[in-house]
Order: sequence, then C-alpha cells, then structure tokens
Amino acid sequence: MGTVLAKEPQAPREFGTTSHNRTDQKREDYRKDYEHSAYYDQERDALPRKPTLDERKPVNLQRVRARVDKVHIDGLVRTKDDIVKAQVTEMFKAKDFQDVIVRAHKVTFTVSEMKRIMGGINTMVGNNEGSIIIGARAPNIFGRGERLQMEYSYGNKSSTNVSVSAVKPFVDSWLHKVLTASVFSTTNDLPWSGYKQCDTGFLLDLALNRGGTGTLKHNLQYEGTYRNISASKQVTFRVREQSGPSLKSALRYIGCIDKRDSLIFPTTGSLIQFTTEVAGLGGNIGFIKNEFVMQSNWSPHEFATFQLGFQSGLLQGISNDMQISICDNFFLGGPLNLRGFDMRGCGPRCEGNSIGGDVYWALALHLYTPLPFRPGRNSFGDLFRLHGFINGGNLTNCSFKFDRDLTENLKIFTNNVRCTTGAGIAMKLGNVARVELNLIMPLLFVRSDVLQQFQLGIGLQYL
Repeated sequence: MGTVLAKEPQAPREFGTTSHNRTDQKREDYRKDYEHSAYYDQERDALPRKPTLDERKPVNLQRVRARVDKVHIDGLVRTKDDIVKAQVTEMFKAKDFQDVIVRAHKVTFTVSEMKRIMGGINTMVGNNEGSIIIGARAPNIFGRGERLQMEYSYGNKSSTNVSVSAVKPFVDSWLHKVLTASVFSTTNDLPWSGYKQCDTGFLLDLALNRGGTGTLKHNLQYEGTYRNISASKQVTFRVREQSGPSLKSALRYIGCIDKRDSLIFPTTGSLIQFTTEVAGLGGNIGFIKNEFVMQSNWSPHEFATFQLGFQSGLLQGISNDMQISICDNFFLGGPLNLRGFDMRGCGPRCEGNSIGGDVYWALALHLYTPLPFRPGRNSFGDLFRLHGFINGGNLTNCSFKFDRDLTENLKIFTNNVRCTTGAGIAMKLGNVARVELNLIMPLLFVRSDVLQQFQLGIGLQYL
C-alpha cells in the first residue's frame, strides 16, 4: 500500500473574512494531510513483505522430513522385479530431504534391455601374446542377470581356447555373489620347455565382492582338468618323462585388495593378492601351491612416480603317491616378468630346456615419468611413460621345509640371485594392457640363463 496524497477541494470563497484567517486555515489543512500520509506509511511497514537475499536464512535439509513411497523405472522387458528392487532398496530408507537426494544420486540409472543373442569378433592381449576371439552370448536369460557365453580364441603363438560358461549373479546379496561354471579346452605351445600342453576340464568359480574400492575380494574355485603333455622331438629326457596324460582335481582360493588409482600406470595406492591351491582331491596330481603378489606406488611429484613390486611362490608335494607335473612348476623370466631374461630364461634348465622350480621370488623398483616436454598432454601423449628400473629374483628347487634351519631356507635370497637394470618406454592399451620396449643391462646372472638386451613385451600382468 503506497502513500495517499489528498488534493484540497475547491471551497467557495467566504466574503467578509480576513486574509489572515484564510492563511491559518491552509496551514491546518496541510498538517492534516501530512498526518494522514504518515499513517498509511506505518500501515505499509506493518504488513508482511518478501525478505531480501541477504536476509534469507539457510535451510537445514536434514530437518525437513521426507520419504520415498514409489520408484518408477522405464525400459525393462525381461528383467524381474526382484532384481530391480535390490538396486533401489536404499531409496526407501530415506528419512529426510537430504537423505533422499544422496540416496537418489546412488541409484540413478538409464536402463535398456540387451538383445537376446549378441556376438562379435574381438582381439585380446595376453601375457606377451595376442589373440583373436570369436564369441557369442545370451544375456539376461531368465531375467535375473544370468548369461550364457561361448568363446573361441586363437593366439599368435599357436595357442587355442574354447570355453562355454554360465554365469549367475546374486545381486540381492550384500556380498554381491557371482557363480560361474565353465567347460574349457585349451592348447598351449611352450617351446622354451620343449612341450605342448592340452587341457580339458571344468571350472566352478564363486566370486564374493562387498563392493567399493579397496575392499577385500574373494574367489573360491574348484577345477577338474584332464591334461596331456606332448614332448618335442629333440627334448631332454627330463621333460620327456613328464609326457602323457594326468588328472588334476584342485581347490583354489584367491584374495585381493586393490587400492590403486589405475591398473596400468598407477600413481598412488597398493595391490595385495594371495593365492592358495590344493590339488589331490582326486586324480594323480597332488600339491599345495601358494603365491603372493604385492605392488605399492608413491608419487612425490607430479612428474615422478615410484613403484615397488614383489612376487613370490612356494610349491610343495603332499604325498609320495601324488605327482607334480612340470606344468605345475614356477617359471621366471620375460619382458614383463624378470626383465632382461628370455621367456622362462631364468632358473633350472636341463639340456637347454627350462624345467621350472618349486620356489621363487622377484622384486622390481620402477621410476615413471611423462614424456619430455609433455607432447600431446591431456590426449595421446598421456598414454606413454618413460621408466627406469632395477629388478632381481631367483628360482630354484630348494625343498623348502619349515623344520629346517632358517639359514638353509633363506639361501634362495643369497645364492644365484639374478639382477638386471634398464630403461625404456611403456604405453597403455585401453587401460587393460601395457606395451614395453626396454634396453636392459644384466648385473647378476648364471651361465645357463638366457639373456636378452632388447625386449618388447605386451601383457596384462607385470612385475
């Protein structure tokens, strides 16, 4: 309401009055108009008004009561309701407005049902080997994330693999269990040891993952495999006597904690993985096999990252009636393993053939830097790193025993230790593999070892 201004009406002149009386009357009228205007200003100030931006007070969303009664999802055809409910259950636990916003951010999905049958031809990078894969899969068969997949792969080193797998996830479980059953047949040519290996078997894997980065992930596996080793024509008798079929029935446990910020070129974080395998539940192969893998990364500067990697393994027999095949042994050496040595070029050998060992360790220290002058920064240039390294290790058959003197067991860390140093360039391939080109100088080695001064390696796992 604004100020009201009143206009004085035209009054008839009063004849017979003095000029002084008329002036006093005007002053009294102006005083009354001013009081009337001030009255309306007070009425305006007394009415409620919209607060200014500076006068507004923040609202605590945690004090605003709210809840979610219904979630609507479009795009589903075959997927069952219980699978979707397991993903949005957290929304219904919200008690205030802030809680609704936070939980809604975690369960926001844009969904689209996959085709009933999918397939394609792809390439895969293995440990220093490339393969072409022809695959087909039927996703979400029964509407709860189940899938059936078939793959055939052929590698550039004459390795082949045929597998059929059925996968069943349990998404309503807090452990996020995934059960996988596979039937496979693989063939690998291993000229460094002088034999070819053909495996046909069955693998049952139960993966447990509570979710989140850096949490402990578990894999419980059972493997039953019929294996056949075919020795080459001119191979040592030590390998030839391993020829023929064998049957392995084993339980395996894999525990892993990965806190790295990247799989290929991490700058911070660490990886710890432990594997235990017990064979001898059936068949003629029996052993206990343990492996440990550790990696730690530290970046004191934006352009410098130190990486420390360590691997070790121990293989022991469980019975004199059970055998340990040559294909169960550990092998050391390669462009992504103990650099400076040929594939399986480090460790026990017999007439030029690598026969492996039952205990090993390997240690590597890297320094990674970006390319000089940062060409292609924030684009193609970020796929490359320069690195210098020094690595060492040992592989032997020492018959490790816990009741033996500690000095005897520690000889693997002092006798016949291998060590090399070098530098090179590494490239990241799709955040799943890496390529290394290195120039290496050997420092410590044994006469029977097979050395390589220049190495080109490509693979998934590296020391």
